[in-house]
Amino acid sequence: MSGPVVVLASRVRTEEKRVLAALRDRGVDCAHADTRTLSGTPAGPAGDRPLVLNREIGQARAAYAATLLEAQGSVVVNAAAATEVCGDKWRTALALRQAGLPIPRTHLALTPEAALTALDELGYPAVVKPLVGSWGRLVTRVSDRAMAAAVLEHVAALPSPRAHIVLAQELIDGGRNIRIVVVGGEALGATWHRAGEWRANVARGASAQRLAPRPDHAKLAVRAADATGAEIAGVDLIEDAEGRVHVLEVNHGVEFTGFQEATGVDVAGRIADHLVARRSDA
Repeated sequence: MSGPVVVLASRVRTEEKRVLAALRDRGVDCAHADTRTLSGTPAGPAGDRPLVLNREIGQARAAYAATLLEAQGSVVVNAAAATEVCGDKWRTALALRQAGLPIPRTHLALTPEAALTALDELGYPAVVKPLVGSWGRLVTRVSDRAMAAAVLEHVAALPSPRAHIVLAQELIDGGRNIRIVVVGGEALGATWHRAGEWRANVARGASAQRLAPRPDHAKLAVRAADATGAEIAGVDLIEDAEGRVHVLEVNHGVEFTGFQEATGVDVAGRIADHLVARRSDA
């Protein structure tokens, strides 16, 4: 593939700046493109097609941008299929389970009323999640049926029909939340998240602490990324009180600043190296 490497994002955050700098350090012709200016047809223009690193923060735009660019002949990392799977918590759970990987017990409920029944089967405490969302937003821990009914009443009042489809999941508690970044089939390192509440998202104030990755954890993370089709991923693992590990999520647009600072791993550089290799192979 002879075209440039394009970093696609509507917001150029620290991660995107680091990747662009790493590409330039390697002598790669690269540029940023804003998804808010993107339009096109399925056939696309003639000429060289760029290799695209999809860093769009909005899930809908990320997925549709990837399908558009792939239809026009570009190679997109992560691919449209992986973006769609990772961006939907149910489809992620389905892909992980079909790959034989351990996940928390999970129910898909097509209405808030069905979610209440699912939670009765799971038992309390449990977790209610929207299909799409990041940074722990709208993820709610419900301690009993009365609390679940109150939360689901609010869910039923949301305007979007898709918002009424609920993921009900068992609460895994007592262990650590672990993040492993995977690039090109390799686990780069691990952190665990110290938080003041049960949601251990760095975006919610949790701090990333370096963790020596266990080989079985690294292998599990690589398998999880592979199951979703993600070449670049942040894989979230969670331990229970007995030390058993479950795959919680696979993030296709991983935010790696906290991870990089905690581990000292040059994630941006590793991503750049992967893109250079993909560009040569395409």
